[in-house]
Amino acid sequence: MQISRRAAVAFAAASLAASAAFAQSWPSKPIRLIVPFPAGGGTDIITREVANKLTTSGYNFVVDNKPGSGGNLGVDAAAKAPADGYTLVMGQTSNLAINPTLYPKLPYDSVKDLTPVSLVASSPLVIVASANSPFHTLADVVKEAKAHPGTINFASSGNGTVAHLTAESFQRVAGIKLTHIPYKGASQGATDVISGQVQLYVSSIPTLIGHIKSGKMRAIAVTSLKRVDDLPQVPTIAESGYKGFEAVTWFGILGPANLPKDVVTKLNADINKALKDPELEKKLGAQGADIAGSTPEQFAKLIRDDIARWGKIVKDSGAKID
Repeated sequence: MQISRRAAVAFAAASLAASAAFAQSWPSKPIRLIVPFPAGGGTDIITREVANKLTTSGYNFVVDNKPGSGGNLGVDAAAKAPADGYTLVMGQTSNLAINPTLYPKLPYDSVKDLTPVSLVASSPLVIVASANSPFHTLADVVKEAKAHPGTINFASSGNGTVAHLTAESFQRVAGIKLTHIPYKGASQGATDVISGQVQLYVSSIPTLIGHIKSGKMRAIAVTSLKRVDDLPQVPTIAESGYKGFEAVTWFGILGPANLPKDVVTKLNADINKALKDPELEKKLGAQGADIAGSTPEQFAKLIRDDIARWGKIVKDSGAKID
């Protein structure tokens, strides 16, 4: 049956009107915001701070921690949810840019199955040791590692995470060999590091900054090119003798593929407005995170570019999934 041109135009107009009406009424109920990692980690902390700030713009978020499979379970749940704006996910470098290469059968496509909304923040990593550790500088670590290859161990939140691959990259640059101990979650290795059972920990600053400030952990180096404002006494890897070394992890909000454009536009505008708030910037800064708003298009490009960048690091390192 053929549809007349007039009917087609009317249908298109009705669809646009319906979309506009939906966007105007959205959100009319709580939004599920998935965190694909355990509570207490860097992604969880940043997500809750941003969600709390967005409540002032009329949003009601229910933060849902759904960890597992290196963040894949939570992202996959968001990718397979209805594209109605009521299920979102806080994605980050590991599950969007690293896992496409690390996992041979990823249940979602980071580019095709998700709608980028906005970047939220970025954060360098920090290398820490116990407060009672003999390691005070990166040079101490490198000297011992060269004298006794493989005897120094370091913890991360799992194989193939940004922390793990950053440490692998540093080992290649420094010409040393460390032993990796993966944990299931960013916060679970803290007790073992503080007690001295594990010698080093590489993780996001939001995860460890409380332990650093309390004096339970000693920060040895950060992975950004410049020092972190909230840890001004901690040198970067680059200024510790490894010029140009940099590794950061980013965090951003996405929805399922085909999220209504009007919803994406509204949410992006409200997120970027919230990120300009000095109070939120201060709270994220206290966690060692930098504000990093964006357009949806900029976020999408970052994901594509970092899939290529981190994919090479995964292959070069020989990293394997748990």
